[in-house]
Parts: sequence; structure tokens; C-alpha cells
Amino acid sequence: MKLYGYFRSSAAFRVRIALNLKGLAYDQAPIHLRKNEQSRNDYLSLNPQGLVPTLETEGQRLTQSLAIIEYLDEIHPDPRLLPTSPVARARVRSLAMAVACDIHPIDNLRVLRYLAKPLGHDDKAVEDWFNHWIRVGFEGIETVLAKDGQSGAFCHGDQPTLADICLVPQVFNAQRYPSFDFAPFPTIMRVFGNCMKREAFDRARPEKQPDAE
Repeated sequence: MKLYGYFRSSAAFRVRIALNLKGLAYDQAPIHLRKNEQSRNDYLSLNPQGLVPTLETEGQRLTQSLAIIEYLDEIHPDPRLLPTSPVARARVRSLAMAVACDIHPIDNLRVLRYLAKPLGHDDKAVEDWFNHWIRVGFEGIETVLAKDGQSGAFCHGDQPTLADICLVPQVFNAQRYPSFDFAPFPTIMRVFGNCMKREAFDRARPEKQPDAE
């Protein structure tokens, strides 16, 4: 397997965690997003969206982190990242999508760049935007994790799932600005702490990647 990614990409971070949890070996092919390497013709031939990650495996090219992770879960089901119960599986997907569909798309690098140029917002305005949308998203996730009775050591029970795989990189993103207040989110931070005790999560962290700067 070859994973095209960027050390600070949340989406690539998710796939690294999943590969590590599955115990799967993979090579990394760095795509430097700040140098716009994702827009090179050779990379666009692999991923026409010009995004990371892309996973090459068994002659196939897979894109979009959640799709890649569900593929991995289907072909390498141990350990399972989605529960067997349809209701539990829906809960895990809902928590994962709260990050991957609601927070991340409006807080990622290309959006922040667009806010700065060409829209002309200064660094403080970009920081306020970034923190606002993470806070709004985390408020909903915190309520679910703290009150619906289905969380354990992790987002769903006592084993990591797709929900944790999405949550952890978003917490790393929230840590980017010291002004973000984590105090209202004790359950999220408890789950985050439990995740980072696992080698699969720790080894996937951005600063441990070969392209880290």
C-alpha cells in the first residue's frame, strides 16, 4: 500500500490511524499542500480532486478518507472500526461525519487560505473563524458523548472506532491556536487522551511523519 498525504492533513491523519490500528504496512508519498503539489498534473492523474489522501492498493486508487477507512474495514475486519449493530454503526458514522462533513470542510487549509487571500481577512479574523466552527461542532459532539450513555473509554464503547479516528485529528487542529478553550469539552478530551495512549494513534501524529516540518 502507498499513502499519498501531508503530515498536517487531518484526512491523511485519519487514514494513518486506521492503517496502524489494522497493523497494515504502507509506504508514504508526501504531497506538500502548502507548496501546491496537489495541483501538479502527475498528482491530479491519481486524484482529480487534487486532495489528500489517496491510497494505492492492489492496483486500485482510493480517495476520500472515510471511503478509504470503510474499505480497509471491509477487507481487513480485525479489529473492526464500525460496530456490527446497524444502530451502533449509524451512531459511529454520525459522530465521524460531525467532524468530517461539518467541521473539517470549512476549516481546512484551502478555506483558510481563501479567507486570507483573495478575501483579505487578517490573521485574527482567520483564527476567529477557525475556532468558531470547531467550537460549534465540538459542542454537539460533547453533548452526545457525555449524555447518551454509549461512550466508554472511547467515543463508542471501549474500543476505538471510526468516530475516534475522526475526532483525534480534529483535536490536533483545535490545538493549532492557543486561544481555543478546551474547558467546555471534558468528554472529548478524555476520549482524546485515551486514544493517544494507543500506539496506533501516537505513531500517526503529524510530527512523527517523514515529511514533518
